[in-house]
Parts: sequence; structure tokens; C-alpha cells
Amino acid sequence: MPIDWHGFAQLPFTTKPELVEDQSAFPPLGTIATYPRERYLTYHQTSGTTGRPLVVLDTPESWDWWTECWQYIYRAAGVTDRDRLFMAFSFGPFIGFWAAHAAALKLGALGIPGGGLDSKARLHLMASAQATVLLSTPTYALRLAEVARQEDIDLSQLGVHTTIHAGEPGASLPSVRDRIQRAWGAKCFDHAGATEVGAYGYTCDTQTGLHVIESEFIAEVLDPQSGQTVSEGSVGELVLTNLGRVGWPVIRYRTGDLVQMGGCSCPCGRTFQTLPGGLIGRADDLMVVRGINIYPSSIEAIIREFEVDEFRIVRTRQQEMDELFVEVEASTEVANALADAFSQHLAVRIETQTVAPASLPRFELKANRVVDRRGDV
Repeated sequence: MPIDWHGFAQLPFTTKPELVEDQSAFPPLGTIATYPRERYLTYHQTSGTTGRPLVVLDTPESWDWWTECWQYIYRAAGVTDRDRLFMAFSFGPFIGFWAAHAAALKLGALGIPGGGLDSKARLHLMASAQATVLLSTPTYALRLAEVARQEDIDLSQLGVHTTIHAGEPGASLPSVRDRIQRAWGAKCFDHAGATEVGAYGYTCDTQTGLHVIESEFIAEVLDPQSGQTVSEGSVGELVLTNLGRVGWPVIRYRTGDLVQMGGCSCPCGRTFQTLPGGLIGRADDLMVVRGINIYPSSIEAIIREFEVDEFRIVRTRQQEMDELFVEVEASTEVANALADAFSQHLAVRIETQTVAPASLPRFELKANRVVDRRGDV
């Protein structure tokens, strides 16, 4: 029978604060869990960067669904059972690439866990295990490239032909993607997922954005204020309903991620909904500087055009006005050029300051490069 989309649109949204509150009121799983606790197989929790972590468990059926979603990602990236996949993350309770590892085993590929090692040891393990695919955040792929330069390791000789990234929007930013590809001599693919909903998006060979796995998800792109569907080409908040996660279903989940509504055609031949440019940013990441809307991803896209090892965005307040300055591990000449580029591309002047090499934090999982000092005296 046909789907009643009008009726579907009348269903209430689900939000992360609601899920956290529900779990606090009805521990340990809340009322969203559809089975007794004993039926669950895997334990994960959100990163907790924006509040109390949310515990998310999957039944064997739900976990199998996760790994099936990852098959779309691997196929689009050209990964086969002949590949050797290096998982460069800590294997903690954050979902990270746990599902990617399980999906690699289902595919018949060799999964190489990189937990418990520093960056130098990971590079040597990749070489000795002859890894052909790297899975990491885009930030950490660049961090590994930085360590490789310090250790005089030629990444292009490792044999890695594909990199797959998640956790940050960077891999869909052309400047970030190009920098990763140059450093590794490999083709870079983006992937989008969330602990609360599942692995829902992937980049195809055209590298123009994300495809939503519409066989497993209903995707809506809505105006964050009105809740109405935006027109093609417009930016809105991504709202997802998962269809196969029987142990942890969510209906009309507000991800907080901003995306551009695309069409359903692509040169690759796929007809899934497209999100050009991938994840643009998060609704709560918006910074307004002298009347100009700026997202951290917009700043990173410009920075990655220059030779900068690491950077940090600092928010301040002067005379009741929000201001920004950017710290960069780079030369004075690069910092000055960056300030000019910010002014040209963002239509606002942002001060750029140089800092000592290796003085800024490095990140393995989601990078937190925005420091809020607006409350400092």
C-alpha cells in the first residue's frame, strides 16, 4: 500500500535530549529499547561532547543491520574481500568504526585493529600488515601524515589505495579531501553515521557529497525553525528515521546536522537522495561575527588550502560583540595570507595568530577545535 507521507509528517520529532532524559528516568536503557536487556549484544555510547552520554545497545539483528549498511559504503569505495582494512581508532565505547570492523569481516576482508597504539606504532603496523584501506576521522588521517613526515615515512609507498572517513565533515570539503589524497596517494571517501540512528550516508566515486541509504532510512531536510521541507539546493537540518534497527528504532530524529537538499540522480547511476557537499556543519556550531554567519567547517575549508599542521578557533567577546581569532601552526607569511583569505571568502576580517609547532592539541576521534572564551574576564 502507498505510504501516507502527510501522516508521516505529523509524527513528532525525536531529539537527543529527549532520549537522554528518558534514559535517566528509566535506566538503564530507557523506554525506546524494544527488547529485554538480555537480548542486547553490543554496547556503545555517544561521545558526550554536548552533555551526558547516551547509552545505545543493539540486538544481534540490529547489529547485523548496521553491518549491512556498511556494505553500501564499502561497495561505493571499491573495497573488496581482497583488501586489508586498518581501523585507526581506540575501540572504546564510542561507536567509532566498530561497525566498520564487523562489516569488513562479513565482507571477507581482513580487519586490522589499531587501538592502544600511538601514531608512530600505527604507521609501522600499517606497513607490516600491508594495509590497503585506512579508516579514521579526516583529522586523524592528517595527523598520521604529519607523523609520517616527522619519521621520514613515505605514505604513498605503503600501498593504501583508499581512505574512508567519518566523525567530522572534513572528508567532503574539497580542500581537506585533496590534502588527504595528496598525503596518502589514495582516494578519499566520506561516510556519515550517528550512534543514535546508524550508518546512513556514503560518498560515491564522483566525490560530490553523500548518498543517503534510502533502503534503510527515511531522510528529510527541514527548516530548523519551521520544520517544513526545504527546496532542492537549500540548506536545512537532516532528520532521519531508521527502518531496520529493530532493537533501537528512532522516528524523525533531529540530527542537528546541516545539509544541502540534493536531487536523486548522480553520474554514478545511483538514485538515492544526495546531500551535495556532505555535512555542512551543526546547527549549534553557528557563529555570528559582525552579522556574518560562520561555521567551523567554512574556516577549515580555507585553512586546508594552506600549509598548516593544526589550528584552533577562539571565540571572544569585545564590547558586547562576538569576535573570533584563529591560531595556526604555520609561518607568519601563511598566517597573513590566511587572514586575507578569510576576509575574501567569508566577508569578515578574522585575526590570525601563529603559535609554536606541535603546541595545539591533536585528536584521534572527533576534533574539538573551537574554544569559547566569551565568558572570560
